[in-house]
Amino acid sequence: MSKKLWQKDVEVNKLVEQFTVGNDKEFDMLLAEHDLTASRAHAKMLEKVKLLSKEDLKKLLSGFDIIESQIKKGTFKIEAGIEDVHSQIEMQLTKTAGEAGKKIHIGRSRNDQVLTALKLYLKNELKSLSSQIEEVFGVFIKLSEQHKNALLPGYTHLQIAMSSSFGLWFGAYAESLCDDMELIVPAYNICNKNPLGSAAGYGSSFPIDRQYTTELMGFEQMNVNSVYAQMTRGKSEKAVAVALASVANTLSKFSYDVCLYLSQNFNFISFPEELTTGSSIMPHKKNPDVFELVRGKCNIIQGIPNQLTLLTNNLPSGYHRDMQLTKEVLFPAIQQLKNCLEILTFALPQMKVNKDILGDAKYAHLYTVDALNELVKQGIPFRDAYKKTGMDIKQGTFKKPAQLKHTHIGSINNLGTELIKKQFRKIMLQVK
Repeated sequence: MSKKLWQKDVEVNKLVEQFTVGNDKEFDMLLAEHDLTASRAHAKMLEKVKLLSKEDLKKLLSGFDIIESQIKKGTFKIEAGIEDVHSQIEMQLTKTAGEAGKKIHIGRSRNDQVLTALKLYLKNELKSLSSQIEEVFGVFIKLSEQHKNALLPGYTHLQIAMSSSFGLWFGAYAESLCDDMELIVPAYNICNKNPLGSAAGYGSSFPIDRQYTTELMGFEQMNVNSVYAQMTRGKSEKAVAVALASVANTLSKFSYDVCLYLSQNFNFISFPEELTTGSSIMPHKKNPDVFELVRGKCNIIQGIPNQLTLLTNNLPSGYHRDMQLTKEVLFPAIQQLKNCLEILTFALPQMKVNKDILGDAKYAHLYTVDALNELVKQGIPFRDAYKKTGMDIKQGTFKKPAQLKHTHIGSINNLGTELIKKQFRKIMLQVK
C-alpha cells in the first residue's frame, strides 16, 4: 500500500483509513483540473520568488500537461492506496518530474490546496449554472410573449380569484429567476477570492507572492487574512447552497403549477405523450413524472443549506476534517439542479396551452374586482361598489365587464417583459 503524503513510519489502520477517506475519491475527481490550475499557478509563483529554478518549473509544467491530457481523455484516476486527488497529482508529478515534483508543496498546505481547488470548482459550476438558468429564463420569456393574450384563472387560497394570463404566469417565473441570480452573484463573489498561501491557516515563512497567484488563477481578489481564508471552507459552500436553494424554489413551485394545470380538473395545459408516463393498470394515464421529479429533487436541494449549517456551525476556527463532508452534500446537489434545468429547457417549449379556458361559466366571478373597479371609476365609493357587486353575485345578477383592460406595468395587458429582460442581463454581467 502506498503511503500518504503526511504518513511517517506508522501504517494507518485499514478501518480508520476506510472511514476517514469515505466517498472522497469519487467527488475529488471533479476537482482534478482545478487542482492543476492552482498547482500551475503555485509553481510559477515559486519560480518567481526564487524558490524553484527555471528548469524545475519547466519539468513541473510538462508534468502538469501530461496529467491534464489524461484528465481530458478520461484515463486519469486515483490509484489504490493514494488518499485523494491532490496526493495523486503530486505522486504522479514526482514520477514524471523527479526531484522537482517533491518541491511543489513548498509554501502551501493541503488545506489551502484543497480549498483553492474547491473555490475554482464552485466558480466554474456557478458560471455553468448561470448559463443554464439563462436558457430557462429565455424559454420563460419566449412563452410569455407567445401566449400573452391567452387568459388564465388566477387563484388565492386555491379559490378562483382574478383573471390572469399565460403571459403573466410565464413572466412571473422569468422574473423569479432574476432574483435567484441576485443570490448566485454574491455566492460567486465569495468563491472568487484566492485562499492559496494561507497554508494550514497561519501563512508561511517563505516569501510567497499571493497577489501573483491570484492573478494567474483569475480570482478577483484574495482572502487576505490567512486564518479567515481557512474559515471560508464551509462558508463558501453554504453561500453556494443558498443560491442553489433559491433557484430550486423557483423550479419546484413552477413544477407544482404544471402538475396542477395538467390535471383533468384544471386542463389548462398539455404535453406530447412522449413527455409523460403511463400506468401499469390504467390505460388512460398521462403522468407528469418529469415535473414531479423536478419538484422533488428541488425540494431536497432546498434543504442543503440547513445540512451545511448543521455540519459546520459548531466548529471553531481552523481546519477540521468535518469539512470533507461538505463535498458529498453540495456536489450532488449542483449536478441535480443542472439536470433539472436541462430537462426544463427541453420540455417547456413543447407545452401546449388551452386558449379557451375562461369561457367556462365557473370562471364568471373572476371579473368581480374589474366590475367593482368600473363602478369606482363612475364615482361610487369603493366600499359601496364592493357591497353592490357582492349583492349582485348573491342575487345571481352579476355581469362581467364587456372588456378587460389592465394597463399598469406588470399586468395582463402590460407585461413589462423588456424591463424583466433588462434586469436579467444586468445581473448576468456580474458573473464574469
